[in-house]
Amino acid sequence: MLIKHFFINKIAHSSYILAGSDVCAVIDPQRDIDIYIEEARELGVKITHILQTHLHADFVSGHMDLAEKTGAKIYMAKSAECTFDHVPLSEGDTIEIENIAVKVLETPGHTPEHLCFVVVDTLRGEDPVCAFVGDTLFVGDVGRPDLFPDMAKELAGKLYHSLFDKVLKLPDFCEVLPAHGAGSLCGRAMGAKWRSTIGYEKKYNAALQIKDKDEFIKSLTEDMPAAPDHFSRCSEINRKGPDLVSQLPLMKELTPGTFKEMIEKENVAVVDTRSYLAFGSQHIHGSWSLDFNGNLPTFAGWVLPTDKDLLVVSDSFQEAEKTNVWLRRVGQDRNAGYLDGGMAGWVTKGYKTNHVTQISAEDLHDMVTGSSTFVLLDVRAPNEFEDSHIERAINIPVADLRERHKELNREDAIIMICSSGNRSSLGVSILSQHGFNNLYNVAGGMTGYSAAGYTKRCTVCQNPHGSRFYSKVEEVKTHFKE
Repeated sequence: MLIKHFFINKIAHSSYILAGSDVCAVIDPQRDIDIYIEEARELGVKITHILQTHLHADFVSGHMDLAEKTGAKIYMAKSAECTFDHVPLSEGDTIEIENIAVKVLETPGHTPEHLCFVVVDTLRGEDPVCAFVGDTLFVGDVGRPDLFPDMAKELAGKLYHSLFDKVLKLPDFCEVLPAHGAGSLCGRAMGAKWRSTIGYEKKYNAALQIKDKDEFIKSLTEDMPAAPDHFSRCSEINRKGPDLVSQLPLMKELTPGTFKEMIEKENVAVVDTRSYLAFGSQHIHGSWSLDFNGNLPTFAGWVLPTDKDLLVVSDSFQEAEKTNVWLRRVGQDRNAGYLDGGMAGWVTKGYKTNHVTQISAEDLHDMVTGSSTFVLLDVRAPNEFEDSHIERAINIPVADLRERHKELNREDAIIMICSSGNRSSLGVSILSQHGFNNLYNVAGGMTGYSAAGYTKRCTVCQNPHGSRFYSKVEEVKTHFKE
Protein backbone atom coordinates (compact mmCIF):
# COMPACT_ATOMS: atom_id res chain seq x y z
CA MET A 1 0.00 0.00 0.00
CA LEU A 2 1.25 3.46 -0.93
CA ILE A 3 -0.19 6.89 -0.18
CA LYS A 4 0.83 9.91 -2.25
CA HIS A 5 -0.07 13.40 -1.04
CA PHE A 6 -0.79 16.46 -3.24
CA PHE A 7 -1.17 19.99 -1.89
CA ILE A 8 -2.41 23.19 -3.54
CA ASN A 9 -1.25 26.43 -1.95
CA LYS A 10 -3.60 29.41 -1.58
CA ILE A 11 -6.69 27.24 -1.11
CA ALA A 12 -4.61 24.83 1.03
CA HIS A 13 -6.26 21.72 -0.43
CA SER A 14 -4.90 18.22 0.12
CA SER A 15 -5.73 15.28 -2.12
CA TYR A 16 -4.30 11.78 -2.20
CA ILE A 17 -3.57 8.68 -4.23
CA LEU A 18 -4.10 5.38 -2.41
CA ALA A 19 -2.32 2.74 -4.45
CA GLY A 20 -1.98 -1.00 -4.44
CA SER A 21 0.17 -3.03 -6.81
CA ASP A 22 -1.93 -2.58 -9.95
CA VAL A 23 -4.73 -0.10 -9.24
CA CYS A 24 -5.31 3.01 -7.17
CA ALA A 25 -7.91 5.42 -5.82
CA VAL A 26 -7.79 9.21 -5.90
CA ILE A 27 -9.30 10.91 -2.86
CA ASP A 28 -10.82 14.42 -3.17
CA PRO A 29 -9.20 15.35 -6.52
CA GLN A 30 -8.49 18.90 -7.62
CA ARG A 31 -10.07 20.07 -10.86
CA ASP A 32 -6.93 19.98 -13.02
CA ILE A 33 -6.42 16.23 -12.89
CA ASP A 34 -3.38 15.54 -15.09
CA ILE A 35 -1.23 15.45 -11.94
CA TYR A 36 -2.94 12.21 -10.85
CA ILE A 37 -2.78 10.60 -14.26
CA GLU A 38 0.94 11.34 -14.51
CA GLU A 39 1.62 10.04 -11.00
CA ALA A 40 -0.37 6.84 -11.64
CA ARG A 41 1.63 6.33 -14.81
CA GLU A 42 4.87 6.75 -12.84
CA LEU A 43 3.67 4.26 -10.23
CA GLY A 44 2.54 1.79 -12.89
CA VAL A 45 -1.02 1.62 -11.58
CA LYS A 46 -4.46 2.30 -13.06
CA ILE A 47 -6.90 4.79 -11.52
CA THR A 48 -10.06 2.78 -10.83
CA HIS A 49 -11.68 4.59 -7.88
CA ILE A 50 -12.46 8.24 -7.16
CA LEU A 51 -13.45 8.80 -3.52
CA GLN A 52 -15.11 12.02 -2.40
CA THR A 53 -15.33 12.71 1.32
CA HIS A 54 -17.96 15.43 0.77
CA LEU A 55 -19.29 18.11 -1.54
CA HIS A 56 -16.38 20.52 -1.36
CA ALA A 57 -17.33 24.14 -0.79
CA ASP A 58 -14.10 26.00 -1.46
CA PHE A 59 -13.16 24.48 -4.81
CA VAL A 60 -14.61 22.71 -7.83
CA SER A 61 -13.57 19.09 -7.75
CA GLY A 62 -12.04 17.06 -10.58
CA HIS A 63 -14.14 13.93 -10.13
CA MET A 64 -16.00 14.29 -13.45
CA ASP A 65 -12.86 15.01 -15.48
CA LEU A 66 -10.96 12.16 -13.85
CA ALA A 67 -13.78 9.69 -14.44
CA GLU A 68 -14.09 10.80 -18.07
CA LYS A 69 -10.35 10.37 -18.75
CA THR A 70 -9.75 7.14 -16.82
CA GLY A 71 -13.09 5.32 -16.68
CA ALA A 72 -12.80 5.17 -12.89
CA LYS A 73 -15.97 4.99 -10.79
CA ILE A 74 -16.92 7.88 -8.52
CA TYR A 75 -17.84 7.02 -4.92
CA MET A 76 -19.99 9.57 -3.06
CA ALA A 77 -22.26 9.68 -0.04
CA LYS A 78 -25.75 8.43 -0.87
CA SER A 79 -27.14 11.33 1.16
CA ALA A 80 -25.43 13.84 -1.17
CA GLU A 81 -28.06 13.02 -3.82
CA CYS A 82 -25.61 13.68 -6.65
CA THR A 83 -27.14 13.77 -10.12
CA PHE A 84 -24.23 12.17 -12.02
CA ASP A 85 -23.36 8.47 -12.32
CA HIS A 86 -21.72 7.30 -9.08
CA VAL A 87 -21.58 4.55 -6.48
CA PRO A 88 -23.61 5.69 -3.43
CA LEU A 89 -22.05 5.02 -0.04
CA SER A 90 -23.53 4.64 3.44
CA GLU A 91 -22.31 3.81 6.95
CA GLY A 92 -20.69 0.38 7.10
CA ASP A 93 -19.93 0.00 3.40
CA THR A 94 -16.47 -1.29 2.46
CA ILE A 95 -14.55 -0.57 -0.74
CA GLU A 96 -12.02 -3.25 -1.71
CA ILE A 97 -8.90 -2.10 -3.54
CA GLU A 98 -6.72 -5.20 -3.91
CA ASN A 99 -5.59 -5.97 -0.33
CA ILE A 100 -6.77 -2.61 0.98
CA ALA A 101 -10.13 -2.32 2.73
CA VAL A 102 -11.63 1.17 2.82
CA LYS A 103 -14.39 1.31 5.44
CA VAL A 104 -17.02 4.05 5.26
CA LEU A 105 -18.04 6.19 8.22
CA GLU A 106 -20.84 8.72 7.88
CA THR A 107 -19.54 11.84 9.63
CA PRO A 108 -21.95 14.74 9.07
CA GLY A 109 -21.10 18.08 10.61
CA HIS A 110 -18.95 20.15 8.30
CA THR A 111 -21.54 19.29 5.64
CA PRO A 112 -24.67 17.18 5.96
CA GLU A 113 -23.42 14.37 3.69
CA HIS A 114 -19.80 14.05 4.90
CA LEU A 115 -17.93 10.71 4.88
CA CYS A 116 -14.62 9.53 6.33
CA PHE A 117 -12.70 6.66 4.73
CA VAL A 118 -10.89 4.37 7.18
CA VAL A 119 -8.10 2.38 5.54
CA VAL A 120 -6.99 -1.11 6.58
CA ASP A 121 -3.93 -2.75 5.00
CA THR A 122 -5.15 -6.34 5.28
CA LEU A 123 -1.73 -7.77 4.43
CA ARG A 124 -0.34 -6.30 7.64
CA GLY A 125 -3.24 -6.49 10.08
CA GLU A 126 -6.82 -5.64 10.93
CA ASP A 127 -6.21 -2.24 12.54
CA PRO A 128 -6.78 1.00 10.62
CA VAL A 129 -3.60 2.44 9.14
CA CYS A 130 -5.06 5.84 8.37
CA ALA A 131 -8.28 7.72 7.80
CA PHE A 132 -9.09 10.16 5.03
CA VAL A 133 -11.11 12.49 7.21
CA GLY A 134 -11.98 15.19 4.68
CA ASP A 135 -13.03 18.30 6.57
CA THR A 136 -14.30 16.57 9.70
CA LEU A 137 -10.97 16.75 11.52
CA PHE A 138 -7.91 18.85 10.76
CA VAL A 139 -4.47 19.17 12.28
CA GLY A 140 -5.24 21.37 15.28
CA ASP A 141 -8.84 22.09 14.31
CA VAL A 142 -12.19 20.66 13.23
CA GLY A 143 -14.42 21.45 10.26
CA ARG A 144 -16.62 24.51 10.47
CA PRO A 145 -20.36 23.65 10.59
CA ASP A 146 -21.69 27.10 9.66
CA LEU A 147 -21.54 26.90 5.86
CA PHE A 148 -25.28 26.19 6.02
CA PRO A 149 -26.34 29.07 8.30
CA ASP A 150 -29.87 27.75 8.93
CA MET A 151 -28.41 24.41 10.02
CA ALA A 152 -25.30 25.59 11.87
CA LYS A 153 -26.25 24.44 15.38
CA GLU A 154 -27.73 21.19 14.10
CA LEU A 155 -24.58 20.43 12.09
CA ALA A 156 -22.31 21.40 15.00
CA GLY A 157 -24.17 18.86 17.13
CA LYS A 158 -23.76 16.21 14.46
CA LEU A 159 -20.06 17.09 14.16
CA TYR A 160 -19.68 16.54 17.91
CA HIS A 161 -21.06 12.99 17.58
CA SER A 162 -19.10 12.30 14.38
CA LEU A 163 -15.89 13.19 16.19
CA PHE A 164 -16.36 11.86 19.70
CA ASP A 165 -18.47 8.80 18.88
CA LYS A 166 -16.77 7.72 15.66
CA VAL A 167 -13.52 9.30 14.48
CA LEU A 168 -11.87 9.57 17.90
CA LYS A 169 -12.72 5.92 18.60
CA LEU A 170 -10.11 4.94 16.01
CA PRO A 171 -6.75 3.76 17.43
CA ASP A 172 -4.42 6.50 18.64
CA PHE A 173 -1.79 5.41 16.10
CA CYS A 174 -4.21 5.80 13.17
CA GLU A 175 -2.94 8.51 10.85
CA VAL A 176 -5.19 11.49 10.15
CA LEU A 177 -5.18 12.64 6.51
CA PRO A 178 -7.37 15.76 6.13
CA ALA A 179 -8.50 17.54 2.98
CA HIS A 180 -7.14 20.96 4.05
CA GLY A 181 -4.33 22.63 5.95
CA ALA A 182 -3.45 26.07 7.25
CA GLY A 183 -4.71 28.76 4.92
CA SER A 184 -8.10 27.20 4.25
CA LEU A 185 -11.33 28.84 5.38
CA CYS A 186 -12.99 25.45 5.85
CA GLY A 187 -11.79 25.63 9.44
CA ARG A 188 -10.83 28.30 11.92
CA ALA A 189 -7.24 27.73 13.08
CA MET A 190 -5.67 24.79 11.26
CA GLY A 191 -2.09 23.77 11.88
CA ALA A 192 0.53 23.98 9.16
CA LYS A 193 1.30 20.23 9.22
CA TRP A 194 -0.42 18.20 6.56
CA ARG A 195 -1.10 15.11 8.67
CA SER A 196 -1.33 13.94 12.25
CA THR A 197 -2.58 10.98 14.32
CA ILE A 198 -5.76 10.38 16.27
CA GLY A 199 -3.81 10.23 19.53
CA TYR A 200 -1.97 13.49 18.97
CA GLU A 201 -5.16 15.35 18.01
CA LYS A 202 -7.02 13.96 21.02
CA LYS A 203 -4.31 15.37 23.25
CA TYR A 204 -3.44 18.68 21.58
CA ASN A 205 -6.29 19.74 19.27
CA ALA A 206 -7.88 22.69 21.09
CA ALA A 207 -11.38 22.08 19.73
CA LEU A 208 -11.34 18.48 20.94
CA GLN A 209 -10.69 19.58 24.52
CA ILE A 210 -14.27 20.87 24.69
CA LYS A 211 -16.04 17.75 25.91
CA ASP A 212 -19.32 19.47 26.79
CA LYS A 213 -21.59 19.27 23.74
CA ASP A 214 -23.29 22.64 24.27
CA GLU A 215 -19.96 24.41 24.69
CA PHE A 216 -18.61 22.63 21.62
CA ILE A 217 -21.58 23.82 19.56
CA LYS A 218 -21.21 27.35 20.88
CA SER A 219 -17.50 27.46 20.05
CA LEU A 220 -18.21 26.58 16.41
CA THR A 221 -21.22 28.78 15.80
CA GLU A 222 -20.00 32.09 17.23
CA ASP A 223 -17.29 34.43 15.93
CA MET A 224 -16.53 32.29 12.90
CA PRO A 225 -14.62 33.77 9.95
CA ALA A 226 -16.70 34.92 6.99
CA ALA A 227 -17.47 32.30 4.37
CA PRO A 228 -16.66 33.43 0.81
CA ASP A 229 -19.50 33.62 -1.71
CA HIS A 230 -18.27 30.71 -3.80
CA PHE A 231 -18.55 28.22 -0.94
CA SER A 232 -22.26 27.68 -1.54
CA ARG A 233 -21.84 27.78 -5.32
CA CYS A 234 -19.07 25.18 -5.42
CA SER A 235 -21.02 22.71 -3.28
CA GLU A 236 -23.89 22.75 -5.75
CA ILE A 237 -21.55 22.57 -8.76
CA ASN A 238 -19.91 19.49 -7.26
CA ARG A 239 -23.30 17.93 -6.52
CA LYS A 240 -24.49 18.29 -10.12
CA GLY A 241 -21.10 17.48 -11.61
CA PRO A 242 -18.85 20.27 -12.93
CA ASP A 243 -18.53 20.94 -16.64
CA LEU A 244 -15.59 19.05 -18.08
CA VAL A 245 -12.53 21.27 -18.38
CA SER A 246 -11.92 19.83 -21.86
CA GLN A 247 -15.25 21.28 -22.97
CA LEU A 248 -14.69 24.79 -21.63
CA PRO A 249 -13.75 27.49 -24.18
CA LEU A 250 -10.07 28.25 -24.60
CA MET A 251 -8.73 31.54 -23.27
CA LYS A 252 -8.32 33.90 -26.24
CA GLU A 253 -5.39 36.21 -26.89
CA LEU A 254 -7.02 39.60 -27.44
CA THR A 255 -5.41 42.62 -29.05
CA PRO A 256 -5.78 45.88 -27.11
CA GLY A 257 -8.34 47.03 -29.67
CA THR A 258 -10.48 43.92 -29.34
CA PHE A 259 -10.10 44.02 -25.56
CA LYS A 260 -11.36 47.62 -25.53
CA GLU A 261 -14.30 46.80 -27.80
CA MET A 262 -15.38 43.96 -25.52
CA ILE A 263 -15.26 46.23 -22.46
CA GLU A 264 -17.41 48.79 -24.24
CA LYS A 265 -19.96 46.46 -25.85
CA GLU A 266 -20.17 43.21 -23.90
CA ASN A 267 -21.07 41.98 -20.41
CA VAL A 268 -17.53 41.64 -19.05
CA ALA A 269 -15.42 42.24 -15.94
CA VAL A 270 -11.69 43.04 -16.13
CA VAL A 271 -9.45 41.19 -13.65
CA ASP A 272 -6.00 42.70 -13.16
CA THR A 273 -3.63 40.16 -11.58
CA ARG A 274 -0.50 42.33 -11.51
CA SER A 275 1.02 43.49 -8.24
CA TYR A 276 -0.83 46.22 -6.37
CA LEU A 277 2.08 48.56 -7.14
CA ALA A 278 1.70 47.97 -10.88
CA PHE A 279 -2.07 48.29 -10.61
CA GLY A 280 -1.65 51.60 -8.80
CA SER A 281 0.61 52.94 -11.53
CA GLN A 282 -1.72 52.28 -14.49
CA HIS A 283 -4.89 50.19 -14.82
CA ILE A 284 -8.00 49.98 -16.95
CA HIS A 285 -10.99 51.78 -15.49
CA GLY A 286 -13.33 49.46 -13.61
CA SER A 287 -10.76 46.66 -13.16
CA TRP A 288 -10.75 44.35 -10.18
CA SER A 289 -7.32 44.29 -8.51
CA LEU A 290 -6.48 40.68 -7.59
CA ASP A 291 -2.74 40.27 -7.14
CA PHE A 292 -1.61 36.91 -8.55
CA ASN A 293 0.86 36.55 -5.68
CA GLY A 294 -1.86 37.04 -3.07
CA ASN A 295 -4.76 34.66 -2.50
CA LEU A 296 -6.17 35.13 -5.97
CA PRO A 297 -8.50 32.08 -6.04
CA THR A 298 -10.21 32.77 -2.71
CA PHE A 299 -10.95 36.39 -3.54
CA ALA A 300 -11.78 35.61 -7.17
CA GLY A 301 -14.42 33.17 -5.99
CA TRP A 302 -15.52 35.59 -3.30
CA VAL A 303 -15.97 38.90 -5.13
CA LEU A 304 -15.93 38.46 -8.91
CA PRO A 305 -19.32 38.50 -10.63
CA THR A 306 -20.58 35.17 -11.93
CA ASP A 307 -22.88 36.69 -14.55
CA LYS A 308 -20.11 38.27 -16.63
CA ASP A 309 -17.31 37.04 -18.87
CA LEU A 310 -13.88 37.72 -17.39
CA LEU A 311 -11.05 39.52 -19.19
CA VAL A 312 -7.60 39.11 -17.64
CA VAL A 313 -4.74 41.60 -17.48
CA SER A 314 -1.49 39.93 -16.42
CA ASP A 315 2.25 40.49 -16.62
CA SER A 316 2.68 37.61 -19.09
CA PHE A 317 0.86 34.95 -21.07
CA GLN A 318 2.14 32.32 -18.63
CA GLU A 319 0.64 34.18 -15.67
CA ALA A 320 -2.64 34.58 -17.54
CA GLU A 321 -2.74 30.80 -18.15
CA LYS A 322 -2.10 30.10 -14.46
CA THR A 323 -4.77 32.63 -13.56
CA ASN A 324 -7.21 30.73 -15.75
CA VAL A 325 -6.43 27.52 -13.84
CA TRP A 326 -7.02 29.28 -10.50
CA LEU A 327 -10.28 30.78 -11.72
CA ARG A 328 -11.59 27.40 -12.82
CA ARG A 329 -10.63 25.86 -9.48
CA VAL A 330 -13.14 28.15 -7.79
CA GLY A 331 -15.86 27.82 -10.41
CA GLN A 332 -15.13 30.94 -12.45
CA ASP A 333 -15.35 29.31 -15.89
CA ARG A 334 -16.19 32.37 -18.00
CA ASN A 335 -12.66 33.49 -18.85
CA ALA A 336 -13.11 35.09 -22.27
CA GLY A 337 -9.50 36.12 -22.84
CA TYR A 338 -6.45 38.08 -21.77
CA LEU A 339 -4.87 41.33 -22.91
CA ASP A 340 -2.07 40.44 -25.33
CA GLY A 341 0.90 42.66 -24.56
CA GLY A 342 -0.48 43.61 -21.14
CA MET A 343 -0.77 47.19 -19.99
CA ALA A 344 2.25 48.14 -22.09
CA GLY A 345 0.26 47.21 -25.19
CA TRP A 346 -2.77 49.10 -23.89
CA VAL A 347 -1.01 52.40 -23.13
CA THR A 348 0.98 52.39 -26.38
CA LYS A 349 -2.36 52.43 -28.18
CA GLY A 350 -3.13 55.64 -26.32
CA TYR A 351 -6.08 54.21 -24.41
CA LYS A 352 -7.30 55.78 -21.17
CA THR A 353 -6.05 54.49 -17.80
CA ASN A 354 -6.62 55.20 -14.12
CA HIS A 355 -4.05 55.25 -11.31
CA VAL A 356 -3.98 55.06 -7.53
CA THR A 357 -1.60 56.97 -5.28
CA GLN A 358 0.49 54.58 -3.21
CA ILE A 359 1.73 55.90 0.12
CA SER A 360 4.37 54.49 2.45
CA ALA A 361 4.13 53.74 6.17
CA GLU A 362 6.01 56.96 6.89
CA ASP A 363 3.64 58.96 4.68
CA LEU A 364 0.67 57.47 6.52
CA HIS A 365 2.17 58.19 9.92
CA ASP A 366 2.76 61.80 8.97
CA MET A 367 -0.87 62.07 7.93
CA VAL A 368 -2.18 60.28 11.03
CA THR A 369 -0.19 62.55 13.35
CA GLY A 370 -0.76 65.68 11.24
CA SER A 371 -3.75 67.86 10.47
CA SER A 372 -4.92 66.21 7.24
CA THR A 373 -8.58 65.28 6.94
CA PHE A 374 -9.23 61.80 5.60
CA VAL A 375 -10.93 58.46 6.30
CA LEU A 376 -8.60 55.59 7.21
CA LEU A 377 -10.34 52.43 6.04
CA ASP A 378 -8.95 49.11 7.32
CA VAL A 379 -10.22 46.30 5.08
CA ARG A 380 -8.82 43.34 7.04
CA ALA A 381 -10.98 40.74 8.78
CA PRO A 382 -12.49 41.82 12.13
CA ASN A 383 -10.15 39.73 14.28
CA GLU A 384 -7.11 41.15 12.51
CA PHE A 385 -8.46 44.62 13.20
CA GLU A 386 -9.09 43.75 16.85
CA ASP A 387 -5.56 42.41 17.22
CA SER A 388 -3.93 45.65 16.06
CA HIS A 389 -5.15 48.75 14.28
CA ILE A 390 -4.43 52.45 13.92
CA GLU A 391 -6.44 54.79 16.11
CA ARG A 392 -9.60 56.18 14.48
CA ALA A 393 -9.44 53.68 11.61
CA ILE A 394 -12.77 52.14 10.62
CA ASN A 395 -13.08 48.49 9.71
CA ILE A 396 -14.99 47.16 6.70
CA PRO A 397 -13.73 43.78 5.42
CA VAL A 398 -12.81 44.08 1.77
CA ALA A 399 -15.49 41.75 0.35
CA ASP A 400 -18.17 43.68 2.25
CA LEU A 401 -17.30 46.87 0.36
CA ARG A 402 -19.38 45.61 -2.54
CA GLU A 403 -22.42 46.65 -0.50
CA ARG A 404 -21.06 48.71 2.38
CA HIS A 405 -19.53 51.32 0.08
CA LYS A 406 -22.87 53.04 0.67
CA GLU A 407 -21.70 53.87 4.20
CA LEU A 408 -18.87 56.00 2.83
CA ASN A 409 -18.84 59.51 1.35
CA ARG A 410 -17.53 59.74 -2.21
CA GLU A 411 -16.23 63.25 -1.50
CA ASP A 412 -13.89 62.12 1.31
CA ALA A 413 -10.23 61.30 0.85
CA ILE A 414 -10.05 57.59 1.72
CA ILE A 415 -6.81 55.84 2.66
CA MET A 416 -7.08 52.05 2.51
CA ILE A 417 -4.93 49.63 4.47
CA CYS A 418 -4.72 45.86 4.94
CA SER A 419 -1.87 43.63 6.07
CA SER A 420 0.26 44.02 2.91
CA GLY A 421 -1.35 46.20 0.23
CA ASN A 422 -3.09 43.42 -1.72
CA ARG A 423 -6.56 43.44 -0.16
CA SER A 424 -6.55 47.21 0.17
CA SER A 425 -5.79 47.45 -3.56
CA LEU A 426 -8.80 45.20 -4.18
CA GLY A 427 -10.79 47.53 -1.94
CA VAL A 428 -9.62 50.55 -3.93
CA SER A 429 -10.75 48.85 -7.14
CA ILE A 430 -14.19 48.13 -5.65
CA LEU A 431 -14.72 51.71 -4.47
CA SER A 432 -13.47 53.04 -7.80
CA GLN A 433 -16.19 51.02 -9.57
CA HIS A 434 -18.73 52.86 -7.41
CA GLY A 435 -17.57 56.35 -8.28
CA PHE A 436 -14.96 57.02 -5.57
CA ASN A 437 -11.99 58.96 -6.94
CA ASN A 438 -10.00 60.34 -3.99
CA LEU A 439 -8.38 57.04 -3.00
CA TYR A 440 -4.99 56.07 -1.57
CA ASN A 441 -3.44 52.66 -0.94
CA VAL A 442 -0.92 51.98 1.83
CA ALA A 443 1.97 50.02 0.33
CA GLY A 444 3.17 47.39 2.80
CA GLY A 445 0.02 47.76 4.87
CA MET A 446 0.01 47.12 8.61
CA THR A 447 3.05 44.88 8.19
CA GLY A 448 5.11 47.84 6.99
CA TYR A 449 3.51 50.22 9.49
CA SER A 450 4.44 47.97 12.43
CA ALA A 451 7.92 47.28 10.99
CA ALA A 452 8.50 51.05 10.99
CA GLY A 453 7.75 51.02 14.71
CA TYR A 454 4.46 52.92 14.58
CA THR A 455 2.28 50.16 16.07
CA LYS A 456 2.59 46.66 17.50
CA ARG A 457 2.90 43.73 15.16
CA CYS A 458 -0.39 42.10 14.17
CA THR A 459 -0.09 38.39 14.96
CA VAL A 460 -2.98 37.48 12.66
CA CYS A 461 -1.36 39.29 9.72
CA GLN A 462 1.26 36.57 9.59
CA ASN A 463 -1.42 34.57 7.74
CA PRO A 464 -3.55 37.32 6.18
CA HIS A 465 -5.44 35.23 3.63
CA GLY A 466 -5.94 32.10 5.69
CA SER A 467 -7.72 31.15 8.87
CA ARG A 468 -8.72 34.26 10.76
CA PHE A 469 -8.32 33.11 14.35
CA TYR A 470 -4.59 32.62 14.84
CA SER A 471 -4.43 35.43 17.36
CA LYS A 472 -6.87 33.59 19.61
CA VAL A 473 -5.25 30.17 19.63
CA GLU A 474 -3.20 30.77 22.78
CA GLU A 475 -6.20 32.41 24.44
CA VAL A 476 -8.31 29.34 23.63
CA LYS A 477 -5.65 26.94 24.88
CA THR A 478 -5.40 28.86 28.15
CA HIS A 479 -9.18 28.70 28.53
CA PHE A 480 -9.17 24.94 28.02
CA LYS A 481 -6.43 24.42 30.61
CA GLU A 482 -8.46 26.34 33.17
